[in-house]
Amino acid sequence: MRIGLLTEGGYPYATGEARLWCDRLVRGLPQHEFELYALSRSAEQERARIPLPEHVTHVRTAPLWAPADDGRTYSRRERRRFADCFKELVHGICAGAPDPFAAGLYGLAGLAREQGGLYAALRSESAVRALEAACRAPGGSRTVQAAHVADLLEFVDELERMLRPLSLDWYEEDARGEGLGAVDVCHAAAGGVAVLPGLLAKRFFGVPLLVTEYGVQLRAHYLSHLGAGRGEEPRPAVRALLAAFHLRLASEIYARADFLTPGNAHARRWQERCGATRDRLRTVYPGMEADRFATVGESADRGEPDTLVWVGRVEPAKDLIALLHAFAEVRRAEPRARLRIFATAADPGYLADCRSLAAQLFPDEAADSVTVGENPVAFEEIGGPEAPSAAEAYGAGRVVVLSSVIEGFPITLAEAMLCGRATVSTDVGAVREVIGGTGLVVPPRNPRALAEACLSLLGDAERAERLGAAARARALELFTVEQNVAAFQEIYLRLLAKGSQRPDGGGIPFARPPEARVPGHWTSPTWAKPAPDPTSEAAV
Repeated sequence: MRIGLLTEGGYPYATGEARLWCDRLVRGLPQHEFELYALSRSAEQERARIPLPEHVTHVRTAPLWAPADDGRTYSRRERRRFADCFKELVHGICAGAPDPFAAGLYGLAGLAREQGGLYAALRSESAVRALEAACRAPGGSRTVQAAHVADLLEFVDELERMLRPLSLDWYEEDARGEGLGAVDVCHAAAGGVAVLPGLLAKRFFGVPLLVTEYGVQLRAHYLSHLGAGRGEEPRPAVRALLAAFHLRLASEIYARADFLTPGNAHARRWQERCGATRDRLRTVYPGMEADRFATVGESADRGEPDTLVWVGRVEPAKDLIALLHAFAEVRRAEPRARLRIFATAADPGYLADCRSLAAQLFPDEAADSVTVGENPVAFEEIGGPEAPSAAEAYGAGRVVVLSSVIEGFPITLAEAMLCGRATVSTDVGAVREVIGGTGLVVPPRNPRALAEACLSLLGDAERAERLGAAARARALELFTVEQNVAAFQEIYLRLLAKGSQRPDGGGIPFARPPEARVPGHWTSPTWAKPAPDPTSEAAV
């Protein structure tokens, strides 16, 4: 089977844990051929490409960060066609109408497929005027109706970048048999813009589309800092237009995808609310390498009995400020307690704030007059001498804490469970679903509740050990690479057996034999024709 894997800002370039599931999936299915179609976000990212297995037949990359001007200009007739399609698209965005949005999106894709890139047209004065008319039309929000010229220009610039997949040459099958139009299944490894090539392959070639979302892109957009990298926040009208575009795109994806695999029930609820039907949904948890944590998870050593451990990216969403205040309460009740914070990455400004708060709350302490003082809160990095691996970081203490106010699928929590550690977590995102009763869950932004839960486990070693063992058993059942690969193998076969709307295959599985794209005499048009009857006049 040929799988076209679609990514944006991820595999095969990013190496973060949240995206490594793509590599594990590909390596876990060597019986299939994978073709990677990656939308990259920066030149630096493209230089960090990871090694690929042999059954990845080719990789095609399109930069979303580079200018896409191909020098193509349209004739007067083509400009009229573009104007009609673009008016429908922006009307769907501004008025929240799904049908005009879809008609405009596929109309622009058809124009780009026939005539070339959309760069110049999308940045033209006519595009800005069409957007302005759509914003001023009745039915739109007050924020959108109040958009100024600067807002329109900024949104058109963003829209051109997000619609670049419409102009790619990924779709038509080339002489080597490569192209999204020739694969058996398109698998988008994320939502949002990454799915656009899959939507077009389904629209123009009938290729089945599978969409996996471990973090809902629409939700991530609502929570993101849209002004990062441009020096200032986008104005309200730009934010409203971008939010409307992502909502319409998400609704179109959920309506057209043949199958959707959310990574947790939290993501599934978002998809259902945006129009996905339950018969096309199946929760597939991300696959994690359990072997990395086996030594710590199976060890009799339960870590330092008075130590709390936190692991993750140091950023505001993780709410380490609340954790530090909670630990202040823990220290008042248990003076021997320690907190070790292991950073996998960090927001420098937020890390400095956390260090400053820790220094204020917990002055350095010394056992006697000749011993160097030491702070009970330690900020460390995974890979250092104290914790050369993530598993050893989790194993450093009896209890692992997660204090986030925003979470999708909590990867660090699942890793702590694989290490057999009792956990205390805030009730956000998919935390409760992942824990499943094997840890303590408290409300977010509540340092007192967080402190009480930590103290209850620090003071009861038997309970902590029992919860840790139950957590490891649950993680081994639900969050391993094996269960993830088996689930997608079944879904691939299901989509293939269902058939497609291809004109060449009539929806029949395997109607097009694999040897049809292998160079040789059998690929010629005459090879498949029956030999002439020697008794016929044509043979004579």
